[in-house]
Amino acid sequence: MTTTAPAPSGTTHATAPHAPRLRRSRVLHKGSIAILLAPFGILFALFYVLPIVFAIGQSLLVVRREGTFGKAELVFGGLSQYALVFQNEAFWTSMLRMLAFGVVQVPIMLGLALLFALLLDSPLLKGKRFFRLAFFVPYAVPGVIAAIMWGSLFSPNLSPFTALTQNVDFLGADLVLWAIANVVTWVYVGYNMLIIYSSLLSIPSEIYEAARLDGAGQFRIAWSIKIPLVRPAIVMTAIFSIIGTLQLLAEPQVFRSFSSAVTSTFTPNMTVYATASIPNSNLAAAFSVVLAVTTFVLSFGFMKWMQKKGNA
Repeated sequence: MTTTAPAPSGTTHATAPHAPRLRRSRVLHKGSIAILLAPFGILFALFYVLPIVFAIGQSLLVVRREGTFGKAELVFGGLSQYALVFQNEAFWTSMLRMLAFGVVQVPIMLGLALLFALLLDSPLLKGKRFFRLAFFVPYAVPGVIAAIMWGSLFSPNLSPFTALTQNVDFLGADLVLWAIANVVTWVYVGYNMLIIYSSLLSIPSEIYEAARLDGAGQFRIAWSIKIPLVRPAIVMTAIFSIIGTLQLLAEPQVFRSFSSAVTSTFTPNMTVYATASIPNSNLAAAFSVVLAVTTFVLSFGFMKWMQKKGNA
């Protein structure tokens, strides 16, 4: 019987491969990169960063007068403006109204966008160019024009569908919020559909061929392959929709001319606009900061929740 002698420990260490060292690559053409990024950086700082800083600074100031008719001057007021924000019932009522709006409208809008995107990606649909254009055209209509058009259709005095609008008060206090939701859905379904459809086009066709060989039909492919793979696009459109919901302004502002149920504080942004028009720009700035923080918390929280749900 023969035995194999173990190799000496010294030779083992000598022949063991060394782990490669990760070297940080040197960035070339730093000057060119800075020049190319400069236009974006300057515009970003001027029209995004500086307004935020200015709004925060304005929200920390208060107007004080010496006597009833004394000269007004701005002084540092700390968080006194924010105390007024949290005491303002109209502002928080508008926030709750928009949250209810988003809970109902956003899933319906994204559900329709996903359905239309799946239809456009299906090999069973004929005339894809026509339907792609038809689904997207409403987004090309400015929001103000869309609101005027739908407001006229909902108005009993202007609508051609008087038999319906005279019996159903779409512009009343109970339904006007959902009339506005109809306008937003009509406008933005095509936009969200295009994002999801672009994500569907990036899926390799080999995956579909393998699924068909396994006997999967179109519905099974859509449910088990397409929807899971476009989940990041759906999450992105949902975040955009959450942000847009809390920033809603144009559509309800137009609907004020059609319905007395839409007040000047109907949405948070309308509250900010009405407060700044008094004028009370410092309180309006505090409203804006609270609205921005709330929007960030909701959108970021939704994104993290979806990430945890996807990893579970």
